[in-house]
Amino acid sequence: MKIYDTHCDVLYKLFMDPTLDFTNSPELQVNLERLKASTTKVQLFAIYVPESVHPDLKFEAALRMADLFYEKVLKPHPQIKLVRDKMDIDQLADDEFGAVLTLEGCDAIGQDLLKLRTLLRLGVRSVGLTWNYGNYVADGALEERGAGLSRFGRQVVQLLNETRTICDVSHLSEQGFWDVMEAADHVFASHSNCYSLCPHPRNLRDRQIRALIERDSLIGVTFVPEFLSGKKESASIDDVIRHLEHICSLGGENHVGFGSDFDGIKFTVNNLGGNEQYENLWNELQKYYSDIQVHKFLYENMASRLPVQSC
Repeated sequence: MKIYDTHCDVLYKLFMDPTLDFTNSPELQVNLERLKASTTKVQLFAIYVPESVHPDLKFEAALRMADLFYEKVLKPHPQIKLVRDKMDIDQLADDEFGAVLTLEGCDAIGQDLLKLRTLLRLGVRSVGLTWNYGNYVADGALEERGAGLSRFGRQVVQLLNETRTICDVSHLSEQGFWDVMEAADHVFASHSNCYSLCPHPRNLRDRQIRALIERDSLIGVTFVPEFLSGKKESASIDDVIRHLEHICSLGGENHVGFGSDFDGIKFTVNNLGGNEQYENLWNELQKYYSDIQVHKFLYENMASRLPVQSC
């Protein structure tokens, strides 16, 4: 069983608490010990700069998280390999893990494309344009204005196109989503669920899911209880499977995987509270799907397409 997880916030936790050790700190839902226990093969690591950071310091915070990725995740653990494109995944040895650096929200770049270029040169291979609220690029899913891409946002998307970087539509306003679908060459939703099953603004409506499928794109079902069951503190593996099955019913069997949001959530799915508990999800999936389908959901769908081949 190999696992490809499209979103975690462990860099945020390491940034907020320098005493944590990626090797084995139990406070981390993703750490080396848990990765080994779960047979995770590829993990995406998000740079997420919290709103509490002063705007003038957000880019520095993003740089520090990129440095933590290299110094605390990769450097001490030679079995964890930097992944920049699909070829890097194909070349992983049996005892190696792939690590992809991503950006969750463009707040850190302000109105400066040079800052984005810098993060891309540091290895970022997927960029989410917003977190929940508005910035100079677009509005997030919880921004009441609900605007789409700004003029600067279109410049950002053009840079992503030029560098073959994936544009992550999770967290975007609905109008922002449709603007990105029109403007971006490479898109996916790293951690989003189904609005028709749980009407939260962070979830995708069926029309959006179908649009991603038609683009041969991908959706990572996330383990945030509030996006699964509508309850902030509780959800079950059955809820995860309900959202997975709904995406499949829309034609998404080859377009769906998992983006846990581990270390970005205080409350987790029952019996799915860290990488090592992916086995519980695997066991439940086997009750409803073939081995080939389970392999697609847990690994192959994502590994065959993400990240995009570098220039």
